[in-house]
Amino acid sequence: MIRKILIANRGEIAVRVISTAKKLGIKTVAIYSRIDHDSLHVSQADDAYSIGEIELSDTYLNIGKIIDTAKRAGCDAIHPGYGFLAENPLFVDACDQAGIIFIGPRSRVMRMMGNKIEARSFTQKIGIPITEGVTGDHATLMKAKDKIGLPLLLKAAAGGGGKGMRIVYNETELEEAIESTARQAMAYFGDATVYIEKYLEDPRHIEFQILGDNYGNVIHLFERECSIQRRYQKIIEESPSPTLTPALRQEMGEAAVKIGKETGYNNAGTIEFLVDKNRNFYFLEMNTRIQVEHPVTEMVTGIDIVEEQIHIASGNKLRLLQQNLSQKGHAIECRIYAEDPESNFQPSPGIMTHYKEPELSNIRIDKGIGSKTEIKSSFDPMICKLVAWGKERNDATQIMINALSEYIIHGIKTNIGYLTKLLQNPAFVENKISTAFCDRHSSDIVSSIKKDKLKVPFFLPVIGFLLSNLHKRYHDGMITPGSRNVWKDIGYWRNLMGMKLKFEQDEYQVHILHNKNEYFEVEIHGHKYVTTDFIFHKNKLEFSVNGNHCAAYISEDKNNNAFVSINGSVFNLKRIDLLSESVSAAKNDSLGTDSNHVASPMPGKVIKINIKEGDEVKKGDLLLIVEAMKMENKIVSPKDAVIRKINVSLNERVEVVTPLIILEKRNN
Repeated sequence: MIRKILIANRGEIAVRVISTAKKLGIKTVAIYSRIDHDSLHVSQADDAYSIGEIELSDTYLNIGKIIDTAKRAGCDAIHPGYGFLAENPLFVDACDQAGIIFIGPRSRVMRMMGNKIEARSFTQKIGIPITEGVTGDHATLMKAKDKIGLPLLLKAAAGGGGKGMRIVYNETELEEAIESTARQAMAYFGDATVYIEKYLEDPRHIEFQILGDNYGNVIHLFERECSIQRRYQKIIEESPSPTLTPALRQEMGEAAVKIGKETGYNNAGTIEFLVDKNRNFYFLEMNTRIQVEHPVTEMVTGIDIVEEQIHIASGNKLRLLQQNLSQKGHAIECRIYAEDPESNFQPSPGIMTHYKEPELSNIRIDKGIGSKTEIKSSFDPMICKLVAWGKERNDATQIMINALSEYIIHGIKTNIGYLTKLLQNPAFVENKISTAFCDRHSSDIVSSIKKDKLKVPFFLPVIGFLLSNLHKRYHDGMITPGSRNVWKDIGYWRNLMGMKLKFEQDEYQVHILHNKNEYFEVEIHGHKYVTTDFIFHKNKLEFSVNGNHCAAYISEDKNNNAFVSINGSVFNLKRIDLLSESVSAAKNDSLGTDSNHVASPMPGKVIKINIKEGDEVKKGDLLLIVEAMKMENKIVSPKDAVIRKINVSLNERVEVVTPLIILEKRNN
């Protein structure tokens, strides 16, 4: 049995591997970049080694450093997790040469099936149906539209996880799409090869988990339905698939096992299929690693897939027989992301000011974060995976909805509200889903979220915030009983009896009429509100306004921005009658008021500059591209202008407050 594992990854998958290793009595070693020094996987491993600064090429993608660290730490095995080097055959070869066990398939199999072009060619030869596709040089790819027709799907040959994928509906977009896909492929996988395949309209995305050993034995652990995706990345997975009939499940399972046996596959892997409206299935790709969504399978089969990976890599035969396996109940996984669904799912890095997980039966949370963790812009924006199990699909769905309602995260945008509404959408409930679900329904879902927010009377979050703010200032010693210190009592020369605050986009003058232990009375826009029965417990506040009970979660960041959660909606508030207490707060107060200064929506790295000083640009013209959280963020001109100054250079890292470009008015 393997004795000590280095985990060549980070975040929740590293924590996940550590959990199983501990159960088996195996020591673990974590690696981390400088910005990851305070991450959960670092503290949970038995040992941890820093391997560099920030750049992925210098840290989590640096094969030499990782192998050297494994040797220095006395590891006899490496688990790659998913992403990074998990499907890089050169990494497998390096492990073999160093005498270290790679917990995954052989490099030969990985080269064949990890490369999507090779995998498609192989599966076609053994009689598995595939969609039509094209690969080759730039000129060949440009002609793909003539051979297979629009729409086209561009993919990174060495890719996975939805990275480096793009649908092209218009031939005028094709050249730029090829360039962008190749650039992303090189950045994330070290291989710029791109291929094109026919895009199926409204398909289902269904994958089969397989396990193989070194003795030719291969089984499958049934399927996962992964059709709910945004930006070609899965956000909800479930098992069993509500789409498959027993006969189709058996046929697809046999096809998955056939691929595994024909390749001599030896570890955990996933065979992904597309299923069209007529329930015809087509091989899509193989992921030669453990999948993000593996907990869904574990919940319905009761099998620890990471444990089986370690068991197989240790040289043992499969200990599971196909005829003894079954699916019990129904499991649904939601990926919780730091992103803003209202802004086309743009990533939302930053520091969480409050983090509260649901505490319910039949749920599982796989995470790589602690309380109030910073979600860093250098990595994928996934916060965690929330999995719910029920006897039937409807049971699992309701448990998931209940769990999401109890998941409170402040300080950053998340997709929690979006997931909740998605699970309640009639199309999901009735299983009328496809990979186009989010494109088709996101507008309605976001609209529904906004309507729910408007249903919450504005005075509830306002009063909740005021109670919390005064309570905090009292207990922080800023307001003390009987104090003669005018500075503390009135808050920088401003009278506490008349507070001014910003609520969402509006400003309110709030007059405090009474503030006693048993009640709190305020006047807002000529209306009086009497608040009683306040109970504070950490970040939770319970109170009654004019006899109506309310519960809220409230937190503040270092820049005095407050977040109030009521009935699943999060409101932003800030007292503006207080002076900013830090330079950063003052900067943020004024940021964005000058439309001549173009800033990045998040910290990241400049990977393309599309203009030069003196250029005339129109509103909406592409200025530059900032890479952050595994996404290319296009920065466009906010107006017709002239480029007066460019303050950044290619590959430079920038912050939100960095003025990237200075514009000046065009002379007509």
